[in-house]
Amino acid sequence: MKKKLGIYICACGGNISDYVDIEKVKDSIKDEDCVILAKTTMFACGDSNQNDMDTDIKENNLSGIVVASCSPKLHLSTFRAVSERAGLNKYNYVHANIREQASWAHSDDKTGATEKAILLVKAAIAKARLAESLEPIVIESKRSVAVIGGGVAGLKAAISLSRMQDEVFLIERDSRVGGKLHELDTISPEQLTGKELLNILEEDIKNEKNITLMTNSEVVGYSGNIGDFKLKVNISGSQGQSQKDINVGSILVATGFNSYTPADGEFGYNQIKNVITLPQFRKLLRNSNEKLIYNDKKIGSIAYIYCVGSRQAKGDNKYCSRYCCTAAVQASLDVKHKYPEIQNYHFTKGVRTYGKQELIYKESNRVGDIYIQFLDKKPPVVTEYDGAISIKAGDLLSEKKEIEAIADLVVLITGMVPDKDTSLGSLFKLPKGRDKFFNEIHMKLRPVETVIDGITIAGTCQGPKNVMESVNSAMSAAAKSHSFVSKGELELEPIIAYVDKSSCNWCNACSEACPFNAVSMIDDGGKSVATINTSTCKGCGMCLPVCPSDSIELISFTNKEMESMIDVLAK
Repeated sequence: MKKKLGIYICACGGNISDYVDIEKVKDSIKDEDCVILAKTTMFACGDSNQNDMDTDIKENNLSGIVVASCSPKLHLSTFRAVSERAGLNKYNYVHANIREQASWAHSDDKTGATEKAILLVKAAIAKARLAESLEPIVIESKRSVAVIGGGVAGLKAAISLSRMQDEVFLIERDSRVGGKLHELDTISPEQLTGKELLNILEEDIKNEKNITLMTNSEVVGYSGNIGDFKLKVNISGSQGQSQKDINVGSILVATGFNSYTPADGEFGYNQIKNVITLPQFRKLLRNSNEKLIYNDKKIGSIAYIYCVGSRQAKGDNKYCSRYCCTAAVQASLDVKHKYPEIQNYHFTKGVRTYGKQELIYKESNRVGDIYIQFLDKKPPVVTEYDGAISIKAGDLLSEKKEIEAIADLVVLITGMVPDKDTSLGSLFKLPKGRDKFFNEIHMKLRPVETVIDGITIAGTCQGPKNVMESVNSAMSAAAKSHSFVSKGELELEPIIAYVDKSSCNWCNACSEACPFNAVSMIDDGGKSVATINTSTCKGCGMCLPVCPSDSIELISFTNKEMESMIDVLAK
């Protein structure tokens, strides 16, 4: 039966219509084969237009629609949902991106942008003519989640999942949970110590019957897919090592971070006696009594050098570690509270105590701390000076005048770096960003999901965060993991690869090209052929071009569909 298509061209509030003549686009495509309705609209995603589309589909008995608008990352699901509400199979909807690919890309050439938009819409129409109704792939899902990492994010995620009645395996490689909470004194702005927060979380873990806590445990093997992951866990104990297999529907990774270790000689580290890092200083402060003494010397003044291992002008760590400024200011206040006579000097690149944390910066100024802001490319110079330490820097706050502070102790405010143990990321094939932390799909639209379906990330394994941000991230990841397992079954995209077994002669090229381990070899009547795991395949198409016999097709992106689009664009 011949398709009946409706086409909608969006102005996107001027984002498209300022550079693309959308009326010309409409006039150019309205007489295309199968097109029975063509409209322009100010906001295709707006409620009023969605209602109009619903009415159009029903009244005109449309069998397919095309919306030419912004990125499908934003609104592919929106218009699929409109199709379904109107009784149309959502896979008969085709999206044309004329914002990122036309108006924004060619904002200096309105004529060219318009002509390109016309071709993009015509290509989408060509695909829509051949689009077929598809049904999602339905698989069973285990009502259980593995949370890997027992720091604040992992603990909070496990508690949240348990309270949603999911079975939880909390896997921690150390002998105790808590991670960096053991090293934290005052957490700002909550004014809670790391130990106090950990006690609360540990008590909650004990009271949750759905949580199986596994310490001294490490995931060493992994197979399966969303809904049915199989993990091999090595457990170290007094009786030696044992191995346990667990079966879960989703995996939540919260493996935390490492503190940056300065290089020898970096601001005098390991070369000048009284130069230490913030984690070392916290331990010193925690264990000190009436006097603050280091290397048999009573401390009367402390200089804090910020952004050591973060915001590096020359180095790999260009990012801001977010928590360090607050941690440094809070540490200096802890010093003042315990030893009021000590003078604090802060050498910064600009203090980033955002939100409520501004209050502790204000308090630090009130108690007499001195702040010197140095240039990015001219860090402080640290030298030994007659039994003390000299710190010199040009101060932006006093017109780059050189300021010198003499201190008994220098504390390097070290930033966050990714966990040095990369085995888990390699095992799951989790992608990393330029900062080497695990990468989410989209920082705003899908902030805790990875490209591996069913695996979410939370806390500082994803990037620098403070405690509150880690908790928020954990709650979000827990909610997403719960959504994967809560119904007992999952609907997966049917847009996957499939193999023509009659022409396939197993050569392993497709298996080697697949980044998701979705291709394997089977015996088909005495002949070795490729087969696709439907629940693991992501429809990326990497296997198609490497197949020498052209035996692999991608549902919804078949050779016929792609060639029809190319024919339009080639004209």
